[in-house]
Amino acid sequence: MPLLTSDYKPSYLFKSTHFNTVFRTFFMHATNNYNRERLELKDGDFIDLDFSTVNSDTIVIALHGLEGSSNSKYILAISRYINQQKIDVVAINHRGCSGEPNRLMESYHSGKTDDLDSVIKYIDQNNAYKNIILLGYSLGGNMTLKYIGEQGKNINRKIKCGIAISVPCDLTGSSVALARSENKIYMKKFLKSLKPKTLYKLKQFPNSFLKKDTILAAQNFYDYDNLYTAPAHGYKDAEDYWKKCSSKPFLSEIKIPTLLINALDDTFLSEECFPTEIAENSKFFFLEMPKFGGHVGFNSRMVSKNGFWVEKRIYKFLKSYLK
Repeated sequence: MPLLTSDYKPSYLFKSTHFNTVFRTFFMHATNNYNRERLELKDGDFIDLDFSTVNSDTIVIALHGLEGSSNSKYILAISRYINQQKIDVVAINHRGCSGEPNRLMESYHSGKTDDLDSVIKYIDQNNAYKNIILLGYSLGGNMTLKYIGEQGKNINRKIKCGIAISVPCDLTGSSVALARSENKIYMKKFLKSLKPKTLYKLKQFPNSFLKKDTILAAQNFYDYDNLYTAPAHGYKDAEDYWKKCSSKPFLSEIKIPTLLINALDDTFLSEECFPTEIAENSKFFFLEMPKFGGHVGFNSRMVSKNGFWVEKRIYKFLKSYLK
């Protein structure tokens, strides 16, 4: 019955969900000296992979969230912390997120596990790692959980465990939650990044289904996923995309140790994003639900030279499955 009790105890400031959510963006300085490799995909597109290595036999594959990148503060922080523990890291930049537009009409989305599979095979075939750890945040966490569930018993034996942070595992519920007024500032930020990329797609593919007025008028994920995400990736509409790409239906098929950490005060998540019953009936799927934490937050104090709670929690879990 892998329902875990959390030991996350933030200071007073970090009991504010919004402060916890935005803290790293505004107050944290982090850098990393990545070595970039470009993975050319069979469909003619590419994914840029940023490696941070310390000559380990283990690698963590880190997946960022919506409109993030390898330079997102939480990715930089975990890369640095995991390297300090003498483990290699590769940060995936989803299609179009590495600073260069991708080549195709399609890009990335919450359920695009074929791209993750391509990355895993590339790393396995071109390196001598004994152990692979999958780590995803938010959208990247949904992709991670869905992939592990899809693979089931057939998952690559080098993949020892999976970890997912702040995951909208029910995309319909999360989309409704993000449309609420309290999340207006976050939605505005997402669309501010997504709209220019989609307008560029219109320049790349002027005879496509995209319409400038419709792009500019989008106010939420229902609008955006209907106008771009769903049609660009073969889904009937937003609801079809959300239903088929949510990781929640795949959680019961997970066959390697996998940890999901979702904060109860995360305003991005709906009640459906806390799959307690699935965890209670699984030998492999662990669910931890701290009272506080925000979205991809889990900070505990203003300054930390040796990693915040979430980095330490990630390492503690993965370490227990390394031989």
